[in-house]
Amino acid sequence: MQYSTKLSNIHATKEFAKLVSQSISANFVITLKGDLGAGKTTLVREILYHLGVVGSVKSPTYTLVEPYIVNDIQINHFDLYRFNDPDEWIESGFDEYFANNCICFIEWPEKALAYLPSVDWQLQIIVEDDTRSIEINPKSDKGRQCLTQLTKIAAH
Repeated sequence: MQYSTKLSNIHATKEFAKLVSQSISANFVITLKGDLGAGKTTLVREILYHLGVVGSVKSPTYTLVEPYIVNDIQINHFDLYRFNDPDEWIESGFDEYFANNCICFIEWPEKALAYLPSVDWQLQIIVEDDTRSIEINPKSDKGRQCLTQLTKIAAH
């Protein structure tokens, strides 16, 4: 099972982010792949707003991780673009960020693939002219269940 859709503008991105926010739950890990400037951070920012994050949502490009708490759920947004070595994952203590009751978004996951926890969704953004194609591949039972939920919501 795979899900794909096209996003032609920021309004479509916001609507898709709303679908994602309604489909995922605590203890969920999403990796995001895509070229530089593909819109990974923008998509995560919109999902975070729909999950209930209030205020500024900063890119974690320089901090490597931005944590948020919404309704007792820890949300962590990682950006591994600046990693030079996969061991930086362990050296940064990121393995400690994956506890119960958390949702994690990981941009540039290939930079620390050997250390990543179990992933529920692999999300890829492909830029084609002025549109973005989104592909979601579930990698766990929970990922498949949440993807089924997303497709049901999207159909209405």
